[in-house]
Amino acid sequence: RASKDFLHFALERMRARNYAIGNVDCNIICEMPRVAPVREQLRESVAHLMQISIDQVSIKGRTNEQVDAVGRLEAVVCQAAVVLVG
Repeated sequence: RASKDFLHFALERMRARNYAIGNVDCNIICEMPRVAPVREQLRESVAHLMQISIDQVSIKGRTNEQVDAVGRLEAVVCQAAVVLVG
């Protein structure tokens, strides 16, 4: 719930400054579960939360080649880059 609240806060601030989202590019780094089988569901969910088109959302799954906490199945990393247009 806190993540969703933070996202809505950021979207409100962005819109108050007359920006819009151009696109969103996400990397999910984990050994398990695999991202590919749920990629479209994730894209739909992100698009819905951000109130944008699914065509503006890219989600890629990566592994960490069994290195560090991610490789030991102890952690998941998510990186996101958002292009804003004014």
